[in-house]
Amino acid sequence: MKAQVLTLAGESAGDVELSDDIFGLEPRADILHRVVRWQRAKAQAGTHKTLGRSEVSYSTKKIYRQKGTGGARHGDKGAPIFRHGGIYKGPQPRSHAHDLNKKFRKLGLKHALSAKAKAGELVVVESVALAEAKTRALARQLDQRGWKRALVIDATVDEGFARAARNIETLDVLPSIGANVYDILRSDTLVLTRAGVEALEARLK
Repeated sequence: MKAQVLTLAGESAGDVELSDDIFGLEPRADILHRVVRWQRAKAQAGTHKTLGRSEVSYSTKKIYRQKGTGGARHGDKGAPIFRHGGIYKGPQPRSHAHDLNKKFRKLGLKHALSAKAKAGELVVVESVALAEAKTRALARQLDQRGWKRALVIDATVDEGFARAARNIETLDVLPSIGANVYDILRSDTLVLTRAGVEALEARLK
């Protein structure tokens, strides 16, 4: 499939041939869901923790005598049934990551790119190199193009463009090696450079 190549100013810069095996698939929600779930689980901190019975700061002395009180028998005040006592089988630090094989992750990335192409939310630009690496000038260009919550993917991120983009909240920049399903799907506009297209196709073939 062919796609028009533009400049950042919106002028035509020719065409580029996009691989149907990467940009022309019928997107499947189940594949995208599994890959996004794998990504988010891997990113989860897993630092939640509660204090167990042996960790709470209480004396372990028996709180009252065993018999003759008319109440139930109890040992130390750190038992789980008491207020401020230790938590029984509470959460402990752990990894939430689960396995997903490389072929499936690669397939998910292809479906994410195809979903953007099918929705008309894919833009190919010649280059993102800026004559003047200024945030104000870049923000003005994005506003003129109507790009809201855009993700720019290049083969290698241009240093000047990255510097101009870092204070624009609605613009993310990634190298092709960092392209992932979650970031692609959460963007409203996916912007690929010509070099970025070639790098993604080399990565996914």
